[in-house]
Amino acid sequence: MTLNTALTDLVGVRHPIVQTGMGWVAGPRLVTATAQAGALGILASATMTYDELAQAIRETKSRTDAPFGVNLRADAEDAQQRVDLLIREGVRVASFALAPNKDMIGKLQDAGIVVIPSVGAARHADKVASWGADAVLVQGGEGGGHTGGVATTLLLPSVLDAVDIPVIAAGGFFDGRGLAAALAYGAAGIGMGTRFLLTQESTVPEEVKREYLARGLNDTVVTRRVDGMPHRVLRTTLVNHLEQSGPVRGLAHAARNTKRFQKLTGVSWRGLVREGLATKRGNDMTWSQLMMAANTPMLLRAGLVEGNTEAGVLASGQVVGMLEDLPTVADLVDRIITDAEIRLAELSKLTEG
Repeated sequence: MTLNTALTDLVGVRHPIVQTGMGWVAGPRLVTATAQAGALGILASATMTYDELAQAIRETKSRTDAPFGVNLRADAEDAQQRVDLLIREGVRVASFALAPNKDMIGKLQDAGIVVIPSVGAARHADKVASWGADAVLVQGGEGGGHTGGVATTLLLPSVLDAVDIPVIAAGGFFDGRGLAAALAYGAAGIGMGTRFLLTQESTVPEEVKREYLARGLNDTVVTRRVDGMPHRVLRTTLVNHLEQSGPVRGLAHAARNTKRFQKLTGVSWRGLVREGLATKRGNDMTWSQLMMAANTPMLLRAGLVEGNTEAGVLASGQVVGMLEDLPTVADLVDRIITDAEIRLAELSKLTEG
């Protein structure tokens, strides 16, 4: 059996599996391994400078001829420059955490790039579909990082009913059973973050990977204390401290992180303000919440890059409690596809005769 879906046809990958663009995690090594395994790997550019992104794209292209994508922030100060970079480099897919505007979608599509925004509600999917998006990735509340409150089992069918473009299901997927279930719903494939984070090719420090693997199903929490928006992370001493700290201390911490992030990425203060205003309008955030948003990249970097679980935050989906190993990406993709094929073959027997 070959799992050809609207996603594999659209992007040109062998398998309907997407490795999502996780900040500080989805770099050339992980994306290359994913692409070579026949799935769609997505570079995370929000935590890269423009030059770092250009280098990451070139490095990935030098390692594989298979299709891959780049996740962009449509509200970034240099978003148009990054779009031009993807066009020049012939990147196959542009994904977005925040929806791009109609003109940006058109520009990318005119250059032959597939546009796949991430959405958290049926109305958002309908909007980007009307603007011409090629597909959407929808993440249910089980997913790690910024997430909503609706479970994938409800959010996915609502989006499938709202649009007629391919829908990729994310939030709670980690094995072949999940892929088979998503395809049965009508999805064109699945997206996974935490499962790919816990692979041999992931650059997350080994001690941090062991921290993930030691956790159970109840060891994640959705908190607003990281950046003012719902954020699913591992329960740690730091997260518990943030949950208990008052608003003044939280804002002081955010102010320090804003300065650190600005220095690290090279984004101008004017650019940070512009991005902040766009985020505020799009998410109905208070000014206090907006300032706290600077916590996200720096706290994630401390944990996922520096391995400092005492000073960092570890984004995680609820699936962490189901994971027990660190496979290679190739082995992971192969066993997911093999298991999904077996499950779907068994289901087909129910309609025989």
